[in-house]
Amino acid sequence: MLPLHGIGGRGDLPVPLWLAIYSAGAAVAVSFFALAAFWSRPRFESIAGRPLEVLTRIVDHPAARVVLKLAGLAALALLLGAAWFGNPEPSRNPAPTWLYVWIWVGIIPLSLLCGPIWRLANPLRTIAGLVRRTSYRRLPDGIAYWPAVAGLAGFLWLELVYPDGSDPRVVAMFATTYAVLNVAAGIVYGPSWFASGDSFEVYAETLARLSPLGRGAGGRLELRNPLAGLATTPQQPGLVGLLCLLLGSTAFDGLSRWSVWTRRTGGLDHIPAYTVGLIAAVAIVTALFLLAARTTGAAQIRPGAVGAAGLPGTFVHSLVPIAIGYAVAHYFSFAMFQGQEGWLLATDPFGRGWDLLGTSGTRIDYAFLGTGLIAGVQIGAIVLGHVLGVVSAHDRAADLFRRRQLRRAQYPMLAAMVAFTAGGIALVTAS
Repeated sequence: MLPLHGIGGRGDLPVPLWLAIYSAGAAVAVSFFALAAFWSRPRFESIAGRPLEVLTRIVDHPAARVVLKLAGLAALALLLGAAWFGNPEPSRNPAPTWLYVWIWVGIIPLSLLCGPIWRLANPLRTIAGLVRRTSYRRLPDGIAYWPAVAGLAGFLWLELVYPDGSDPRVVAMFATTYAVLNVAAGIVYGPSWFASGDSFEVYAETLARLSPLGRGAGGRLELRNPLAGLATTPQQPGLVGLLCLLLGSTAFDGLSRWSVWTRRTGGLDHIPAYTVGLIAAVAIVTALFLLAARTTGAAQIRPGAVGAAGLPGTFVHSLVPIAIGYAVAHYFSFAMFQGQEGWLLATDPFGRGWDLLGTSGTRIDYAFLGTGLIAGVQIGAIVLGHVLGVVSAHDRAADLFRRRQLRRAQYPMLAAMVAFTAGGIALVTAS
C-alpha cells in the first residue's frame, strides 16, 4: 500500500497555500451571502423528479437483480480468497487494494453515479437472505445508525492507525469477521439490519442521496436534482456521528502526514498515539458541528419546525457533500495510482504464478496525472463540497426561520463551514 493517500503536497499548489485557503473561504462566504439575498423560501423538498420508467423496469427485472447479487458474491469470494490464500506480501497481493481502494473509495463514484445500487449487490444481504424466517427480532428503539458507526470506526482504525492494516491476512480477518457479524445480525433482525447496521451499505446509501438517480415515492427510479435528493436524508440517531466520523478521520489522516505530527509522535508508541489522535480529530469536528448547529438561531425557529433529532439532525444532510468533497480530495491521487495496483495484481490473485490478465511485470503509471492537476482537484472538491453544503443548509434554514432572521441565524453554521474549508485545504495539501 502507498504510505500516503494524497500524492500532492503544498509545493504542488498552483497558488500559495494561504491564497488558496483565503480564496476558498471567500467562495463559501460569498455563496452564503448571495443565497441569503436571493433565496428566502425552501425549494428542494418540493421538487419532483422525472420518472425513468424504462430504467426502472430494467433494474427491477429479476434477471438484473440476480446478476447484481452474483456480482456481489463473486467480489466477496475473490476478496476473501486472495486475502486468505494469496501472497502474504502486501505489495504482491491485490486484496488490500481491493478493500481500501476499489471498495472503500469506489463506493463514492458508484453511489453518486448509480444511486442506491449498493444494497442490490450487497453480498452480505444476499447471504443472510438465504435463511428464510417467518419473523425477525426488532432492533432496539433509538439504535438507528449507531451499529454502522461502530463498524465504520473499526474499519477506519484499521486503515489509519493499525500499522499492519495492509497485511493480506489482517484484511482477511477483518473482512471475514465483518461479514460473519453482519450476516448473523441480518439473519436475526432481517433485511432492516443492513439499512442501519451494515457500515458499507449505510455509507453508500448516504452518499447516494446526492445522486441524480433515486427512488421516488412510488419506488420508481427518477432523475432528480441531487440537492433535492439530499434534502430527503432521514434525521436518524447516529447519522451525525457517522458523518463527523468520516470528516474527522479524513482530517486526522491529513494531520498525521504533517512533519510536526511525525516529529511529536516519533518517540511514542504508534497505536496509542494514533488512536488518541484519531479520536481527538473526530471529537473536534463533532464539537464544532454540534456547536454551530445548536447555536443557529435556536430561539428564532418557527414552532414545530424541528423534529426529535434537534438542530444537528436537521442540518446533518449538509455534511454529506462536505464529506464527499473531503473524500475526493483526500483519495483522488491514491485511487488513481494505487487503484492501478488492484488491476495489475489481479493477474495472479492467489499467488500461484499466473498471468491471467497479461499484466505481469507492468508497473504503476505515475506520469499520467500531474501534481498541479491533483492539487486542483483537491481544492476544487473541497470548495464545491462546502458550497453545496452551504446551499443545502440554507434551503433547510429557509424552512425554519422567518425571512428577516434568516441570514443572522445562520452565522454560526457559516463560520463552521469556512473553518472546515480552510482546515480541509490545509490538511489535504500537507506535506
